[in-house]
Amino acid sequence: MEYLIGIQGPDYVLVAADTVAASSIVQMKHDHDKMFKMSEKILLLCVGEAGDTVQFAEYIQKNVQLYKMRNGYELSPTAAANFTRRNLADYLRSRTPYHVNLLLAGYDDHEGPALYYMDYLAALAKAPFAAHGYGAFLTLSILDRYYKPSITREEAVELLKKCLEELQKRFVLNLTSFNARFIDKDGIHEVDNIPLAKAMS
Repeated sequence: MEYLIGIQGPDYVLVAADTVAASSIVQMKHDHDKMFKMSEKILLLCVGEAGDTVQFAEYIQKNVQLYKMRNGYELSPTAAANFTRRNLADYLRSRTPYHVNLLLAGYDDHEGPALYYMDYLAALAKAPFAAHGYGAFLTLSILDRYYKPSITREEAVELLKKCLEELQKRFVLNLTSFNARFIDKDGIHEVDNIPLAKAMS
């Protein structure tokens, strides 16, 4: 029932995630942050089984930070994505697989912005836009229709708003609040609360 979305622009990546932590049909928390800061310019968005998400994301987070301490420089988004994928694939073949779906977004000074889509079977794909969860079925067509490689930040926020409003209108469960962040050459920045139009009855 969770939702992740990412949109890559020419010099940034915009990501958003819902903030609901649920157990079965019960909402446990309404301000749960599903984004994990890997480094100064890399974010990992994680949804799936409640225990698996935090445990796996923090394991990757600590290892990426350990790499920086040992080597004196940070992993690029591409390297971090491949490291994450390898770990997910190894655990998939063990007795304790992690049931998590991921988006990894980051900015590299040499390669520029990058957005990676990863599912619980450890399939990895670099994509200009991506989404996870039931909401992806409703919003990928909108992203496909309105996305362009030269999309500006303002247009990306409008496109995100369009996707979230479609969720409010079509999805049987209302996801009421979202975290949104930009990643660019200056680091990670919060996007102010995105006002959503009231869902049509």
